[in-house]
Amino acid sequence: RARQTEKREARNKSIKSRLHTFIKSFRDGLGNNLKPEELTAKLDSAAREIRKAASKGVLHSRTASRRVGRLMRAFSKAATS
Repeated sequence: RARQTEKREARNKSIKSRLHTFIKSFRDGLGNNLKPEELTAKLDSAAREIRKAASKGVLHSRTASRRVGRLMRAFSKAATS
């Protein structure tokens, strides 16, 4: 059991780290007033990574939906202003 847990923790940690990187990249883009096309691409890749993490069981599906929703809301708020 302990060995299995170690493997899972390592896998989950790597996926979560990748997730944080994509989300941070999107949020940095929001702050730097990127072009809408570039921002959309960053949003799509971040949302894709979040959903992928949920499908692998790293995140709960509702948590993933909430995170994607928050990113979408931040994007639409930035797009309107």
